[in-house]
Amino acid sequence: MVDTAAAQAPTRRQMVIAGLSSVVGFGFDLFDLFVLLYVASTVGPLFFPTSSPTLTLAATFASFGVSLVMRPLGGAVFGRYADRHGRRQTLIVTVVGVGIATALMGSLPTHESIGALAPAAFIALRLVQGLLVGGVVASTHTLGTETVAQRWRGLVSGLVAGGGAAIGSVVASLTFLAVSAAFPGDAFAAWGWRVMFFSGLVASLLSLLLFRATEESPLWRSAGATPAPARELFGRRHRRTLLTSLAVVIGGGAQYYLTAGYLPTFLGSVNGVPPGPRGALLVWTSLAILPAALVAGHLSERFGRRPVFLAAGAVNVVVLPVLVLAMAGYGPDGTGPLLGFGLLLTVFANASYAAVPIFLNEGFPTRLRATATAVVWNGGFAIGGLMTTFVSLASPTVADIPSRLAIFLAACVVVFLAGAALSRETRGALEREPAAGAAAPRPERSAA
Repeated sequence: MVDTAAAQAPTRRQMVIAGLSSVVGFGFDLFDLFVLLYVASTVGPLFFPTSSPTLTLAATFASFGVSLVMRPLGGAVFGRYADRHGRRQTLIVTVVGVGIATALMGSLPTHESIGALAPAAFIALRLVQGLLVGGVVASTHTLGTETVAQRWRGLVSGLVAGGGAAIGSVVASLTFLAVSAAFPGDAFAAWGWRVMFFSGLVASLLSLLLFRATEESPLWRSAGATPAPARELFGRRHRRTLLTSLAVVIGGGAQYYLTAGYLPTFLGSVNGVPPGPRGALLVWTSLAILPAALVAGHLSERFGRRPVFLAAGAVNVVVLPVLVLAMAGYGPDGTGPLLGFGLLLTVFANASYAAVPIFLNEGFPTRLRATATAVVWNGGFAIGGLMTTFVSLASPTVADIPSRLAIFLAACVVVFLAGAALSRETRGALEREPAAGAAAPRPERSAA
């Protein structure tokens, strides 16, 4: 076993590379998931043709949803692997796997060519992709936060959660812009959407260049390679932490998917913004995710995880529905107001879950941490992500989408607030194994 003191004193280079690897790994895998959101209106008729535009859209989002459903299973399988074999090895295996699965989706024949086999094959690959993406979280959401010093953990949590989302969304937006320009009009429906999926493999292979320089988590090395039994996660000792954390993640995940995740469809279907201007709007709104998450994550290090969650939820339960309804009043020529509202929507929604990775890490012991973090994060985001499908199903026409979206957003923020209100403060508990039924001791305020 490695000496604990030595293992907990990583070099600055090690901390920087671990943080970058976490955010890049998570970002590129979110990029693979985002691809479908950006081509949903194109892929829907090709694989899920129906007589109703909203039903086709719902079926497409359902194919997105099935990958989300697989993520908790992937989190359990690869979380166990990460607790036994380490965060770094898990990162490499899962990131490459996701890239391959995404590229394969771009090679599938459409419904017109092979009939019902087309959507079946598409959904099968989405299931594989979801399993692997669930495993990515086991490493990206633990490696960086376990490596850096206490005073940077909230910031790194925001970097991974928000930075990963920003990188994935920005790269997807830029790719969408480039591919739309290279394959304009009908050419995008013929080949452009395939190129979007092929780019997933390129992103995964590029990330390997960084992973080669990444070192293993010092906290995992000091804890040894024998993980805690997986059943411990669902035992009495962690029951309250599990349930309250799940509510926080469900609410945070829903805020993300119903804003940043649903925005490409909202701008296209509700506002009628063409692909080119839509892609430009999405680049700017995606860039806003990172500073919002960094600020919220760092504030959680100064004031605590729970107060930041409660403050964000209290604001968002009013602001997010209002912004959605305001955006609905603009058409394709209203790009200026749409950009302003979209930026506000993205900033407020993504600030809510910035501290969730470190909050989950601190709630569970090191030998169970990757499994617990991956299962809770993926489970919560799977349920939250399914809200996009329910919004489409609850909307008889495209004109009904804004009002339904506002209602779903308000309800999901209430769930987020309830989880935060019932949770315990965890700040400073990463090296201390949480005691059953006890809150983490409150540390002295660290230097900013």
